[in-house]
Amino acid sequence: MRIHLIAIGGAVMHNLAIALKNNGHQVTGSDDQIFEPSRSRLDGHGLLPESMGWEESRVTDEIDAVILGMHAREDNPELKKAQELELSVYSYPEFIYQQSLEKERIVIAGSHGKTTITSMILHVLKKLEMDFDYLVGAQIEGFETMVRLSDAPLIILEGDEYLSSPIDRRPKFHLYDPHIALISGIAWDHINVFPTFENYLEQFEVFIDQMKEGSILTYCQADETLDETVYEYGQHLNLRPYETPGYSIENGKSFIERGGERVEVSVFGEHNLQNLNGALMVCAAIGTDDDEFYEAIKDFKGAARRLEEIGRNDNTVVYKDFAHSPSKLHATVKAVKKQWPNRKLVACMELHTFSSLTKEFLLEYDGTMNEADAAIVFFKEETLAQKRLDPISTDEVKSAFGRSDIEVFTSSEKLKDRLEQIELANSNLLLMSSGNFGGIDVDAFGKALIN
Repeated sequence: MRIHLIAIGGAVMHNLAIALKNNGHQVTGSDDQIFEPSRSRLDGHGLLPESMGWEESRVTDEIDAVILGMHAREDNPELKKAQELELSVYSYPEFIYQQSLEKERIVIAGSHGKTTITSMILHVLKKLEMDFDYLVGAQIEGFETMVRLSDAPLIILEGDEYLSSPIDRRPKFHLYDPHIALISGIAWDHINVFPTFENYLEQFEVFIDQMKEGSILTYCQADETLDETVYEYGQHLNLRPYETPGYSIENGKSFIERGGERVEVSVFGEHNLQNLNGALMVCAAIGTDDDEFYEAIKDFKGAARRLEEIGRNDNTVVYKDFAHSPSKLHATVKAVKKQWPNRKLVACMELHTFSSLTKEFLLEYDGTMNEADAAIVFFKEETLAQKRLDPISTDEVKSAFGRSDIEVFTSSEKLKDRLEQIELANSNLLLMSSGNFGGIDVDAFGKALIN
């Protein structure tokens, strides 16, 4: 097939392009800007567009399929040309679904933890030498791409609730029609497309309700909102709830209590241990046994930027995390503090997404950093302007988080200076952002702080 990807530079889109080329398809793409690591990876596979921008001439009647990324706009000239030529135009979840019609589809959904759970399942299945396809929202150790499409009998899909494309306003996870699904939890996010919690919740109600009768749904029963939603909309399904497993912590290591024995795991925090239990349930539904799962999961290191350790010495660990929504932020801060109760925790987060920089939604952050001994928040005033949002003041941020001692910065240089001044002996540093703190190389900076 000849396939053209509009907005090829996206995290999933560029991985899909690579996977399709590896499968022997003729792949082209376009974008108006492509950042690292997408740029280097596309270039390495000969898929980097010769020039940035949109050009109608790239779209001809010889193309078999166009895949439209969310970064493109509804009036994109290449999209308009494809529509004029009546070419087949897909969002990437729609295209993935079409490629998986003959497979058993496993979908991992939820406001938080879905990337980690999907990564755990992929890690276990690979160690058990099972044949499977997948789509996951982060780079995972041992996997070349975030997408694989082959003739494997099953596919594991991270089911994002965000919109599918500029011309398909359905949430991505509504398009997959799973045989087995997991929902990790429900906490309001994406206020730009789901302006109320009720509107956001409705997307999960629809997802559960439209699953075929008898399909397997495993879900975190510890989440009260999710538990109530499943009870109301999921009675036609094979329901398999999970909770937090019994566990203990010793010297910064977590152990799951299992039938009189303790199994050491590399992930930590109640939220991640719930994730592990959910992954166990999904693997069991696929056909693995618990002993195989626990043996395989022992060396799971996590997905990129999900409580990822970037440096340590004898008395300090520096972590980075993708946490940006209130529920993710709270769970991550709590996890690190509980794992290292005798160490001071310095938690630093960036308000970066549309939701987090909206005054109404900002109030959802109340109390989310209370477990940290020192709390720092960063945001770029330019980002507010770019997203066409009302200005917010440092005082409004302090009030929203509910901590009078919280420090707020709008300059990345001043933030770096402040972090360099902090004595980190017998302390841990947690850096949380879906961005990069205004251009800071987080890995290099974190390592330098403890070296």
